[in-house]
Amino acid sequence: MLGKLSYQFSLLLITLICMSYTYAQTGEQRALEAKRERLQKEIKEINRLLFAERKEKGDILDQMDALDQKINVRQELIRLTNQQTNLLNRQINVNIRMISKLREDLALLKEDYAKLIRRSYRNKSENSRLMFLLSSENFYQALKRFQYMKQYAQHRKKQGETIIEKTDELATLNKGLVEQRKQKEQLLVENKNAKRALDEEINSQKILLTSIQKNEAKYTAAIDKKRKEARKIDREIERLIRSAIASTNKKAGKSNVRTFALTPEAKIVATNFSANKGKLIWPVEKGIKSQGYGVYSDKLYPGIKHRNNGVTITTDKGSKARAIFEGEVIAVLSVPGGSRGVQIKHGNYISTYYNLSKLYVKKGDRVTAKDVLGDIYTSRFDGTTKLKFYLYRDSNRLNPEEWIYQL
Repeated sequence: MLGKLSYQFSLLLITLICMSYTYAQTGEQRALEAKRERLQKEIKEINRLLFAERKEKGDILDQMDALDQKINVRQELIRLTNQQTNLLNRQINVNIRMISKLREDLALLKEDYAKLIRRSYRNKSENSRLMFLLSSENFYQALKRFQYMKQYAQHRKKQGETIIEKTDELATLNKGLVEQRKQKEQLLVENKNAKRALDEEINSQKILLTSIQKNEAKYTAAIDKKRKEARKIDREIERLIRSAIASTNKKAGKSNVRTFALTPEAKIVATNFSANKGKLIWPVEKGIKSQGYGVYSDKLYPGIKHRNNGVTITTDKGSKARAIFEGEVIAVLSVPGGSRGVQIKHGNYISTYYNLSKLYVKKGDRVTAKDVLGDIYTSRFDGTTKLKFYLYRDSNRLNPEEWIYQL
């Protein structure tokens, strides 16, 4: 009896461990699935925004960047799908073990229940319940016998109910196992398709690289042109920030030229802005990050380094730039030979929205999050609509990807 109880306790413990493991795995699976859906959506947006209208018209650097981005996202999708498949394999194995244990448990329960029924039948045939009670030597013994009969009946009923529960649980696990295997097969098919698409994209990139190598002078000229444009924008952004710091500090009677002298109200705005790091809204309603922040090597000539002091977001034609947080418009940019932009001060943080064709705000205006700042310029050359977004704390550059939610 003790051995059987020990076995049942061990079985219960194993089942609980398996169930907690399965629950944890299910949570992880949901998180992976959400990431996978996001990556699939990003690939669709890349195709729609970067490849649909560009075709052969686009700048060769932009084509390279777009292909590189698509390949990176595709590789991440394949890696994530492999994770999901491996996780499903582990879940399937856990379910198989749980099903095996449940079958053993169910067999024991049925065996015990059969013994109860046989014992009950023998008792019924040999003595009736009434005779069993009436044959008691005293009232106390009769009470004890009555309680025993009641507990015995309850135990038999509970055993029957447990058998039904375990049978249902086993059926549910079997059904779940079938679904998991179907899901695994679907993931394997999707991964196979993703790898095929990746091979095609890598091949397209190789063809593009070959065409670039045939006309190296044109490629390096395009790089040089982009660098000069970027430097002009960066210089103007930083000049306006220094000017805003000097103007603000002069009014406050401060001589510091690198950080803002903050009023109590501005300190509150800065604190709230800082508290929202990683949760700030996108500066467009929808779009994709087509170029990230920082220094990266050229795909064809790794010795050549490219630098982006902000992020570039590609969006739909007709899209508008919007404020990421409350603040004050402190400057309107107008780069010679380029587009226009807006700078907003959030305490001692500065957000800059560049490549606008039309402005809806002016210097001195107060804005709140999601307020429209201007129309984003659509290139007549390749039909793309891109916003260049920059973020500073005082005169120090920040990585917008660390501040904007899922940028």
